[in-house]
Amino acid sequence: MDASKCQAVIAASETGSFSAAAALLNYTQSGITRMISSLEEELEFPLFIRSKKGVRLTENGQLMLPYFREIVESQQLAREVSEDIKGIVRGAITIGCYFSVSSMWMPVLLKFFSEAYPQIHIKLMEGGNKEIAKWLMEQSVDICLCAQPEDKSAYDWEELYQDPLVVWLPTDHPKARQKTYAIKDLEQEAFIHTLPDQDTDQDRLIAQEKLTLTTRFTTKDGFTTYQLVKAGLGVSFNQSMIARDWKSDVVQIPLHPKRYVSLGIALPKKDRRSPAVERFLDTCRELLPTILPTKKKRESPTE
Repeated sequence: MDASKCQAVIAASETGSFSAAAALLNYTQSGITRMISSLEEELEFPLFIRSKKGVRLTENGQLMLPYFREIVESQQLAREVSEDIKGIVRGAITIGCYFSVSSMWMPVLLKFFSEAYPQIHIKLMEGGNKEIAKWLMEQSVDICLCAQPEDKSAYDWEELYQDPLVVWLPTDHPKARQKTYAIKDLEQEAFIHTLPDQDTDQDRLIAQEKLTLTTRFTTKDGFTTYQLVKAGLGVSFNQSMIARDWKSDVVQIPLHPKRYVSLGIALPKKDRRSPAVERFLDTCRELLPTILPTKKKRESPTE
């Protein structure tokens, strides 16, 4: 089974159209169509449902997608290993990245890595906990820098940092001068919820503590939530690190009892990782300790 045809199927499934897949892979649309049609003839069943709105995988196509990914990855790995043997560092890495990690860690990592390995292509995919868990399960990413996903069977985990959760309060809030903020006090507030029902850090804590909150607003972005708190429209909470460089009039107070988000490296379970991925892992381990807000904390999460 030809790897380029499998790659065409993967691209079309991700973009939702043959024309977008062609642009992504630098083919003509007719070329992509022929490749996929040829693969469908070889398999003797259709892979896509075609419509005026685009294309989507059939049930059989969805079943085959992990195997197509494996074929493409095996070819890429063989190519990278052969280049590595010859002393030429080339390859491609798909990195899944948690929103806060993306803004705080990735600029330094990518600058250093791109200068050291200019011939390694990097594709960055940003998402929340729910999306990252899906990418790891599908093995559509090579590495994730993220909060620890729930399904621990789908990946290998290396913790780098425990980021404390803090409440965000307007400056004129009655509890703004407290040293800590009781988690249960959130039930007495007008709450601003970021990305509800997406397995976010907020969702996890609300479920763990069985909180009954009065949600006044929902947002899709932590910065928007932060600005609504600044305007006095309610309170919220998030990782301490996410707002480290936001210079606004919002008070941040540690939650009580203390709660942390485990941040680190998640790797899909594979028999072997490519030389490019191994080099990026080495870069993470070398650089991240120098840019983390503080040394990794080891306190009990119930402290």
